[in-house]
Amino acid sequence: MITPNYLELSAPDLASSRSFYEQALGFAFTDYGDDYAAVEGGPVEIGLAAGSEPAAPLPTFETDDLQRAYDDVIAAGGRVTREPFSFPGGRRFQFLDPGDNELAIYQPD
Repeated sequence: MITPNYLELSAPDLASSRSFYEQALGFAFTDYGDDYAAVEGGPVEIGLAAGSEPAAPLPTFETDDLQRAYDDVIAAGGRVTREPFSFPGGRRFQFLDPGDNELAIYQPD
């Protein structure tokens, strides 16, 4: 069986993107030179690659407090593209990070 284990996101301004994820989602990064930083050790690892290519799919993160996650994303400078909405199994919202990558955060029912 194939399961997701890594997401790589483009980051035209790596420092800004890194700061966003640290503030909004509490991520801790390991630097790999000046052009790459990664979150490691979880079931899905995440890398930020300096530059605008390749475009990434919609990464989705789970939370137990959607409103707090929404507030943290806004406070860190995220731009909401879809306000919180219900879907089968929970509620979620979507947003853009400083590199214009679109992400979603959901809270299961």
